[in-house]
Amino acid sequence: MPDATYGFVRSLSTSDLLSAKIGPMVVNTYHLYLQPGLRVIKKTGKIHKFMNWKKPLLSDSGGYQVFSLIHKNPEMGKITDDAAIFRSPLNGKKHVLTPEKSIEIQFDLGVDMMVVLDDPAPNHYPKEKIRKAVERTIRWAGRCMVEYKRQLKIRKIKEKDRPLIFCVIQGGNHKDLRKYCAKELIKIGSSDKSGSVLGWDGYGFGARHLDQNGKFMREILKFTADLIPENSLRFALGVGTPEDIIRCANLGWDMFDCVIPTREGRHGRLFLWKNKKINKTGFYETININNGKFKNDFSPVDKKCDCYLCKNYTRAYLAHLFSRKEPLAMRLASIHNLKFYLELMEKIKNS
Repeated sequence: MPDATYGFVRSLSTSDLLSAKIGPMVVNTYHLYLQPGLRVIKKTGKIHKFMNWKKPLLSDSGGYQVFSLIHKNPEMGKITDDAAIFRSPLNGKKHVLTPEKSIEIQFDLGVDMMVVLDDPAPNHYPKEKIRKAVERTIRWAGRCMVEYKRQLKIRKIKEKDRPLIFCVIQGGNHKDLRKYCAKELIKIGSSDKSGSVLGWDGYGFGARHLDQNGKFMREILKFTADLIPENSLRFALGVGTPEDIIRCANLGWDMFDCVIPTREGRHGRLFLWKNKKINKTGFYETININNGKFKNDFSPVDKKCDCYLCKNYTRAYLAHLFSRKEPLAMRLASIHNLKFYLELMEKIKNS
């Protein structure tokens, strides 16, 4: 899922995304809550209408952004057992984000999938600090589930129309904490006796999938995936590079989101197929179109690609656009990279 963080994918229109065959996308609860604000979005109806997107949208809870803000600058707020209290980086206004409020905001946005508010402690934190984050994550998940059911009732949303809800398994690189967190979350999801909501629809992998040295955490990713009930979706949040997506898919993860294809594209880095058999190493490469050697390269960016960029323009022309800081350059490169990622996902599903 591409990240449409603020309700848009930078430089791309709805028609660009549709022509690239994009399906679900991710929007950010925290950023949309701050700007343009729920009052503006609700005037149009829901986030789908506001951004003119008829396909599914998933909203994350905003917790990762809030905690990153506070961890980087403690003067911007604090985290308590009741809520995350923070000041807006836009105007300094104080906000209180509770689990209940996070769920209510996501219902107001009208998304198709939502994620509970959790405490995403970085993997390098001391174990005792991660343990506290796990306990808070579990408590907040319980409060989110209660609020989720309350919102379904007061908004009179039927079972077939309800948004999917995901919880998040925290625990850093500690198997015992991951196991404890998953066990308690499963209990919360199976505690409903009414039969109207049969637990969590999916479980996310909390915190980064890399350790503090940038090493892929294969063992803990595999261990966590195996803790999740078989009929539930497994969401590897924030993953990632093509090789990390393949690694996670092989370990049992189903869903991924990241900014890499569009962010890298805007800076002139493009993903190219070397070998379309993804079971082999070195199946792709990247080029930086800003490199001077492409100034006189009149071949397509990728001869194996049929995206709008590769069918209509040359490497030399794209390099020229970037050299002149023409916004069209970012648009074309983003379209190409998204096409690469979607083709990668199709190959994984069919392999």
